[in-house]
Amino acid sequence: MQQQKLDSEYWNKRYQNGDTGWDVGRISDPLKAYVDQLKDKNISILIPGCGNAYEATYLLQHGFTDVTLIDISPSLVDHVKRNLSAYLGKELKIICGDFFELDQHFDLILEQTFFCALDPSLRNRYAEKMHSLLNPGGKIAGVLFNRNFDGGPPFGGTKAEYEKIFSVQFKLEIMEECYNSISPRKGNELFIKFLKV
Repeated sequence: MQQQKLDSEYWNKRYQNGDTGWDVGRISDPLKAYVDQLKDKNISILIPGCGNAYEATYLLQHGFTDVTLIDISPSLVDHVKRNLSAYLGKELKIICGDFFELDQHFDLILEQTFFCALDPSLRNRYAEKMHSLLNPGGKIAGVLFNRNFDGGPPFGGTKAEYEKIFSVQFKLEIMEECYNSISPRKGNELFIKFLKV
């Protein structure tokens, strides 16, 4: 079977056809719990592969002032811009483009179904890029799958694989099974918090 090219056209089609099985219709409970304990609402936050941007909506509704989204799908980005137009150019910036070409710096990057959408051959590059995008003392926080899939995307993985990829440039503060996953993902997700070193 020929490997699918995971480019903007591929993701555009997935969104246009409603082929978005990863979309739970709201911020995931593990990320909501993490965001709820953040005290500084002025930190700069990036959400790569933002999808329908439920995390951004939640952040903005709860007073966060510096949120950047990036996604490779033009039709999806247009949709998010319409949905969050009240915040655009103020608390929110939305970029249609390739994550690997982004050249900015952030205090926090939220990971939710972006890592698993990338071809596994890009995982080391992802870790390096995340490191370069974070300010000193910056963090990645979010959710990774703790299981494998046939084919992909999504592309799964294991705790041991992730340790090997991320421990080179990050202090792995938390990597444990999510206690609050939605029932179809129960036991199959890891909550992560990695500190840039």
